[in-house]
Amino acid sequence: MAVHVLIAEDHAVVRQGLRDFLSLDGDIAVAGETTNGREAVRLARELSPDVVLMDLMLPVMDGIEATEQIREELPEVRVVALTSALDGGIVMAAVRAGATGFLLKNAEADELRHAVKAAAAGKTYVSSAAVARLVDQVNGAGGPERLTERESEVLVMLARGKANKEIARELGIGQQTVKTYVSHIFDKLGVHSRTQAVAHALRLGLVPSGELAQGLVAVDDYPWSA
Repeated sequence: MAVHVLIAEDHAVVRQGLRDFLSLDGDIAVAGETTNGREAVRLARELSPDVVLMDLMLPVMDGIEATEQIREELPEVRVVALTSALDGGIVMAAVRAGATGFLLKNAEADELRHAVKAAAAGKTYVSSAAVARLVDQVNGAGGPERLTERESEVLVMLARGKANKEIARELGIGQQTVKTYVSHIFDKLGVHSRTQAVAHALRLGLVPSGELAQGLVAVDDYPWSA
């Protein structure tokens, strides 16, 4: 079954490029297009796409607010944020709003399609540039980071894109125990998503950036997924 995508982008040339890139993959279908955030929310309700490619700087209603509304009303719809100039504050705001991926508008076709498919599968794809901004934001946030040895192990596995069942299998513990560790990690680091936890792992040097496949961080979207 094809992944249905709604494109929310106000620049016609960029929108055309996104459509052309996506059309190269027979497993992806463009369900609709719009040029402003308010219309993106309306079309998301109407079309129920699998993924919304959301420009963060849209007119009428910006992409952050549109993302938040879509995720609140349609939690099954994933949102991949698009931006031409990454700013740590914007990236973090998009994380809080519920975006499940971040890409620069000049991303290559393969990266774009990979991110869309990952989002549809419940994973988050973050470009290495976006990770750098998240790390910068986390660096300025401070806060406690007193993780136990086992919590650090789990954090490393999260950063490497492992699902709870994989972590449980490798550590020889139950999936519920893994969920408990993830909850403790989130509480100690003061984060609310695996994307933010990965930023901490990178900053602490637990996972060298060179280990991130193809310059991307692949992590589960929700902390409680198995």
